[in-house]
Amino acid sequence: MPNPAEIWHKVALSRDPATIAAILHDDCVFESPVVHTPQVGKAITAQYLAAAGHTLGNADFAYVGEWHTVRKGEISAILEFQTVIDGVSINGVDMITCDKDGLITHFKVMVRPLKAMNMLHQKMGEMLASMKA
Repeated sequence: MPNPAEIWHKVALSRDPATIAAILHDDCVFESPVVHTPQVGKAITAQYLAAAGHTLGNADFAYVGEWHTVRKGEISAILEFQTVIDGVSINGVDMITCDKDGLITHFKVMVRPLKAMNMLHQKMGEMLASMKA
């Protein structure tokens, strides 16, 4: 049975949308802590995850906890992470579900505290804009 955590760890900080897209289902759903509607599709999910790698992936970034579950045929993992950007401590979780073929079908990110989420909103917006330029 595929392990979503192992699948994600192989490309987590690659920062390359094509590398990330290779592990995503075509209809993958991405839920951001700051975007109000789920983003649907491999391309947009890969773009967001690559931008997150650029924004969060510094020397302080680390996954510090991991939980797994199998429910109703879905395989899921929750990965807790932490980092520091511009002196702001960031704590969050990646909630990842994959199908029986090992492709990620759902990726939800939650971040705390509010100060960190507000800063990430700004920095992710800047990163996504620079990636499109």
